[in-house]
Amino acid sequence: MAGLLNLSWCATLVAIIALCFVSTRFKSYLAASAVIVNAIVTSLLAIGALNGEIKELIFQGNIFWGDILVRIDGLSAWFILIVNLTSVTGVIYGIGYLKPYVNSAPKLAFHWILFVIFHLSMVWVCMIQHSLAFLVAWEVMSLSSMLLVIFDYDKPKTIKAGINYLVQMHISVTFLTIGFIWVYFQTGSFSFDAFQTYFGANSNVWLFLIFFVGFGIKAGFIPLHSWLPHAHPAAPSHVSGVMSGVIVKLGIYGIFRIIYFLKADFLLLGEIVITISVLTGVYGILNAAVHRDFKRMLAYCTIENIGIIGICIGLGLMGMGNGSAILYYLGFGGALLHVLNHSLFKSLLFYSAGSIYQQTHTRDMDKLGGLIRQMPKTAVLFLFGAIAIGGLPPFNGFVSEFILYSGLLEGLKFSNISQISLLVVTLGGLSIIGGISVLTFTKTFGTIFLGNSRKQFTHQPVEVSSMMLVPQYLIVLVMLSVAFLPQFYLNTIFNLLGNLGKAMAIVTPSGLTAYSESITNINLYSILFIAIVAASWGLRALIMKDKLVKVEPTWGCAYVAPNSSMQYTGKSFSKSLGKIFGFLLVEEKKYKELEAGEIFPESRKYVSHYQDFFEFRIINYITHHLVYAANYFKFIQNGRVQSYVWYGIIFMVAIFMLTVLNVLK
Repeated sequence: MAGLLNLSWCATLVAIIALCFVSTRFKSYLAASAVIVNAIVTSLLAIGALNGEIKELIFQGNIFWGDILVRIDGLSAWFILIVNLTSVTGVIYGIGYLKPYVNSAPKLAFHWILFVIFHLSMVWVCMIQHSLAFLVAWEVMSLSSMLLVIFDYDKPKTIKAGINYLVQMHISVTFLTIGFIWVYFQTGSFSFDAFQTYFGANSNVWLFLIFFVGFGIKAGFIPLHSWLPHAHPAAPSHVSGVMSGVIVKLGIYGIFRIIYFLKADFLLLGEIVITISVLTGVYGILNAAVHRDFKRMLAYCTIENIGIIGICIGLGLMGMGNGSAILYYLGFGGALLHVLNHSLFKSLLFYSAGSIYQQTHTRDMDKLGGLIRQMPKTAVLFLFGAIAIGGLPPFNGFVSEFILYSGLLEGLKFSNISQISLLVVTLGGLSIIGGISVLTFTKTFGTIFLGNSRKQFTHQPVEVSSMMLVPQYLIVLVMLSVAFLPQFYLNTIFNLLGNLGKAMAIVTPSGLTAYSESITNINLYSILFIAIVAASWGLRALIMKDKLVKVEPTWGCAYVAPNSSMQYTGKSFSKSLGKIFGFLLVEEKKYKELEAGEIFPESRKYVSHYQDFFEFRIINYITHHLVYAANYFKFIQNGRVQSYVWYGIIFMVAIFMLTVLNVLK
């Protein structure tokens, strides 16, 4: 283990130094090589750990912080492999995506150095089992990702998004630090093993909730989510894909790691997590449905999927509290599988969105249309991601959601009426999430790719390069492997959970294989249905091969001058939904209403956008009053040198007087 990790460090250092000197056209390839080497090295360690071979390495410390333990167990291994896969596809996609910046050598060098550090820091977050070292790795991950977000630092909105992200990540670190210090003062150790001692002797609820807030900010649970809708649209698309695909999942990793040490209060914590998660999922997908910035829409979909993962985690906690092994496996198993699935289809969607943005230079779907003719491969890839994220067979999103639904139905066998009521509400919320998700991506795909172009671009959009398409093809292959070989993935996850469950006296139940068999059968029947439709289409094409086909415009009810502005837009598609949930979806409009008796109205412009409810109603309210209070102290910083000299004199006199008083005592 030590040799492989040293190889990883050496590859990183060599790449960082070389990136400062090599030619611009080789910088991206060098960074990709470093990421791939690190991914291979750490994946070799992780694969062994998935099979139950825990890898450990101890760095000798001092009397204060003690030895630093680096450990790769099954949980670490699962997240390391996901981080590596997504980072590799991201760096390859980034080679093609950043080609227009070939003349910005310093900017590219700095960006790729940060990407290499970002990838390695995420891996080390999964390996370190020491509080102080974990915080260092966590902070490196946050800072490097923030600097990656502000790649286009000449745009004020991008800088604002980066600062917003940085502030919220430091709020997250504050909560994590409080939790770690709390454990240290109770146990005298910074090792993660001290959590076991603490939870065995104290209440589990408050410390878990502190860590849930700290890790939940990174994950994106409401109301701790407001950085996502700003950071993801601002970042380059390969960075957005990696951040949405894996960095938010490290918040989930942290929550899982704390759950592993819990000793009591499973039911209460499970009910809290499920309640927050259902609200998170519904809130995320409602906002995704009404936004027309397609990268912002995808950011809200990340929040929705974090809600789905959270429901699975809460279900697993309830299984532990009720002594139900089947619920433990279905809940936590669904969560871990959806972590993988979401990293796949969300990175695919962000990469496809990046391809659209690169060719059109707009994120407003209402300015697009008909791109399926210019970018057919991107359209198909986006469609695959849209079907998968909607939880429809035969793609991978269906697999983890099927496991979740199975777990919820299993939970209805409880005798406790309050738990049954919560799970029934959760089922309803999950159904709403699924339905609105289909609406959201029907709107998005239809508005962007179908119909006619709504805007004439200076440069006609064309299909992106193979360098940007290949990583997306790779993701689709892995997605299909999850869909059609669910037994392999579920057996891996159940074995992983079995090893963790031994510490909690949870025995693997029989009958788990039935779920993977059901999933396989459903996906095969879905493929059969698709094959019948494709065969019918092919038969029709064969019959019509020698026939005259005449193409005419759609009948417009005798209107003879149709234009692209008459098409449904993203706004018109979701306006009714926005009105129904107007209390939660805050719409800002710039429009002068028609007055009574205005027979010949002047031309008007209609501009609207949706605000985030928590940011607009709560966070902005708090920050406004903080700024208002701080303005009363503006006189202190007045720009006069004489005042600053007086401040120094007063400070020195105060220090002198305090010293004298201490001496006299």
